[in-house]
Amino acid sequence: MHLALFLFTIVLLWVAAANFMTIRRPQSVSLTERSVTVLIPVRNEAENIVELIDCLTKQSHLSSLEIIFIDDSSTDSSNKLLKTSLSEGSPIKIVNAPNLPDGWLGKPWALQQGYLIARGEIIVTLDADVRLVPTAISQGIAMMGQREFISPYPRQIAITFTERLVQPLLQWSWMTTVPLRLAERSNRTSLAVANGQFFLVKKSSLDVISGFQQISAEVLDDMKLARALISTGAHGGVADGSTLAQTRMYKNFAEIKSGYGKSLWSAFSSPLGAFAAILFIFATGIAPLLVWFSGNPIGLFTFEVIVITRMISAKRSGGRIIDSFLHPISSAILIYLIIYSWRARGKVQWKGRTL
Repeated sequence: MHLALFLFTIVLLWVAAANFMTIRRPQSVSLTERSVTVLIPVRNEAENIVELIDCLTKQSHLSSLEIIFIDDSSTDSSNKLLKTSLSEGSPIKIVNAPNLPDGWLGKPWALQQGYLIARGEIIVTLDADVRLVPTAISQGIAMMGQREFISPYPRQIAITFTERLVQPLLQWSWMTTVPLRLAERSNRTSLAVANGQFFLVKKSSLDVISGFQQISAEVLDDMKLARALISTGAHGGVADGSTLAQTRMYKNFAEIKSGYGKSLWSAFSSPLGAFAAILFIFATGIAPLLVWFSGNPIGLFTFEVIVITRMISAKRSGGRIIDSFLHPISSAILIYLIIYSWRARGKVQWKGRTL
């Protein structure tokens, strides 16, 4: 059993190393001839509006750029800030999303309103807390190439101790389990990897699935969108966007708990899937220490291999390599968050709405 666990982690190391070498990365910048529309759903994002507009209006190497903000019933000064920016000459459009209908969650509903008026050949969906370098969109399109979609994974800024414990597990999970180059050519939806923080897709591919209708009630909208696209024959996947975009998702453990609480239950489709995920996290994060502390040196070797996979992931994603040694603690917290997410399903409040 202990040897099997060690060999399993060697497989994870092999996948991580292969992805480290082959993941799509930004190349030199060139002019993008295809027209682009950026959709930004906002709900109470006043703290992000000014900086976000600034980085979007600085995008370069684009022949045609349309920027659409969709205000999803904000109750703060988001709409006022958008209108002020528009009156001052910012090249943006503002759409007020109608009242949220039954069967829809806020983000997909807002994106659908933007999609209905978008004129670009390439649709970029962007979260309000993401910041882009001036060449981010043009380089993202270059990485997409002839594929139908791509998700340049932003650098996840983690400052507080709890952020540093939890956030790196996002990219580590797919860096060690999904062969990315194979996934982007595959028709298997189970291999889909995406991040809705920064997502580029051909509008013609969205047209096939009627925009965002198929993910209208999906909490994990990015992964579900990628799967919906793949199911129609589209191809794409995740890319290294750590030098193009960055975001700080959560600022403390309360925000982490709320954010993961709303989505983790959806990530694994069923209680059985969540149980399998917990087993995986326990086996790769906690079991090696238990084996090591029981006196079996194979536990130490297994722990070392897992730490190396974390280091590989951190190096490629712009994270802190030193935090890799905290993987057992990170695993324990993630297991707690998965359990909490299932118990809080239908009760968690996000942006003033119950999910």
